[in-house]
Amino acid sequence: MHRTLGVCYYPEHWPEDQWARDAALMVETGLSWVRIAEFAWARMEPAPDQFDWAWLDRAIETLGAAGLQVVLGTPTATPPRWMLDKYPDMLPVDAAGQVRKFGSRRHYDFSHLGYRGEARRIARLMAERYGSNPYVHAWQIDNEYDCHDTTLSYSSAATRGFQDWLAQTYQSIGALNRAWGNVFWSMDYDDFDQIALPNQTVTEPNPSHVLAFRQYSSDQVVAFNRAQAEEIRAYSAAPLIHNYMGRITSFDHWAVGRDLEIASWDSYPIGFLSDRIEGTAEEKQFYLRQGHPDNQAFHHDLYHAVGRGRMWVMEQQPGPVNWAPYNPAPLPGMARLWAWEAFAHGAETVCYFRWRQAPFAQEQNHAGLLRPDSQPAPALAEAATVAQEIADLPAVDRGQAPVALIFDYQSAWAWDTQPQGADFDMFRLGFAAYRALRRAGLSVDILAPDCADLSAYKLVFAPGLMTISDPLRAALSTYKGIALIGPRSDTKTDQLTIPSPMGPNLPGVDVTVALTESIPPSDAIALEEGGQFRHWFEHLEGSATVFGKTVSGQPAVMGGDHLRYLAGWPDDATFDRLVRALCAEAGVMTYDLPQGVRIKETSTHRFIFNYAPEPREWNGVTLAPAGVHWEEL
Repeated sequence: MHRTLGVCYYPEHWPEDQWARDAALMVETGLSWVRIAEFAWARMEPAPDQFDWAWLDRAIETLGAAGLQVVLGTPTATPPRWMLDKYPDMLPVDAAGQVRKFGSRRHYDFSHLGYRGEARRIARLMAERYGSNPYVHAWQIDNEYDCHDTTLSYSSAATRGFQDWLAQTYQSIGALNRAWGNVFWSMDYDDFDQIALPNQTVTEPNPSHVLAFRQYSSDQVVAFNRAQAEEIRAYSAAPLIHNYMGRITSFDHWAVGRDLEIASWDSYPIGFLSDRIEGTAEEKQFYLRQGHPDNQAFHHDLYHAVGRGRMWVMEQQPGPVNWAPYNPAPLPGMARLWAWEAFAHGAETVCYFRWRQAPFAQEQNHAGLLRPDSQPAPALAEAATVAQEIADLPAVDRGQAPVALIFDYQSAWAWDTQPQGADFDMFRLGFAAYRALRRAGLSVDILAPDCADLSAYKLVFAPGLMTISDPLRAALSTYKGIALIGPRSDTKTDQLTIPSPMGPNLPGVDVTVALTESIPPSDAIALEEGGQFRHWFEHLEGSATVFGKTVSGQPAVMGGDHLRYLAGWPDDATFDRLVRALCAEAGVMTYDLPQGVRIKETSTHRFIFNYAPEPREWNGVTLAPAGVHWEEL
């Protein structure tokens, strides 16, 4: 696989006589790709049906003639101000009923069919004009779906759309009432038009109602993305991409990805450490200028799967960002390490955000590869180093991991809807399992919840699945490795009700979750072999083999030779013990890694990364802080 570097660039921000100099320096640095135009609708169409394409024509020509391949973004994340005069009701509405105003970005409602039509129109016009342009080699649709919490909107457009979606889904109001259990609290409806959105109720709304609205809202993201994809494909054979974000579970990325060729994501390791990742104060201090050693890897593996084997990093942090609670500068060398980590996990391209730091507006304090005065910022040299190393290192294939983790967005919606514990979070649970696998030196593939074939893996983890899908259940019934299911798996129907018989209903395994309890931070369930369950514990019954117990004698793991159910949320030490024991049983090699060191094995090479702020030695290799080493297997 050929690796390349790129950068995000905004020609509309800079004098036109600067474009050629910028393009030449990009090429000199070793960059191959440049993403443009994803926020430039007001420059393309300054008034309704009045277009100015000339500047974009010249920008593409200038960049392409310099030797750069263009990723052309559709500008639908930033509709121009005149669009609101045309569609005053297109703005999203928050759960408190407040309209979210114009003045920043993402000021649209996915449910608004008028705006969706406008998005389709601008995508078609761009594709007509640039679909056969020799310099346009890829398309980015929109920008960062759900950024600023914009998947869910409680607008009149969403209300109408949701009612229609319910009618199509359930066909009769009686079927909906039965599925949701509306006999409870006299919540029966007589007609779909009576059903409002599940916000601002006196106490919590029916969880089945909430989950249905989450499903509907995700479907609107899929439909919005598909509308633009259809238009571009009519005129261009270049691959379609969307730049997802980190730790976003509000819409089904698997479903969006089916309409695209490549999944990309925007990687901001230091911002995420303080903004989106749990951890102790000591842990966050240790990784303050590096980011969490497993966060980037998790998302690389996730989006590699969402992209069906094709993944980019569309935005890579080059320096301090502007949006996190605190924004320290990266440790020298991290811009290089992050790029190589992405390549080791299968990235085709890593694009730094952005070329030049903006001297105006909301992102003034977001660093680029250049300072606002066009002088080099620290990451420019690191990008040039990576570009040279890419040229020197033979292409390597990502390879097949020995273990897999199943990740499900609908389960995230379910447990957000009915957490039964203030700190229960699907991403956090899945990430805890992934972190344990990585601490053992394992490479991991992430799988969709409807995966129908597990035969390539010796060990599979499936934590927190609301419902085991029919394809996955069939795959589990013939699986010859070891699958650890749970906790909180297959204990609800797809309507978020309790099934009969009660779950998890594992094929050929007699185990039932008889009672569940959430555990406050002040308490834990101690285990016989040491360690604890925290956050969540399930009381198991059945005749299946007990593989571990709590100190009070309750089962901690039950199952058979191949399928086992985990009754609680292990702390890190317990997860580490479980992973190593299961790997030993399944014949998977593990490693003892120093703090901050991670490895990724491909089909041909082993990559070693040092996330520690101090030197580390492992397997005869000494790594400086932010050090990267690779060796042939």
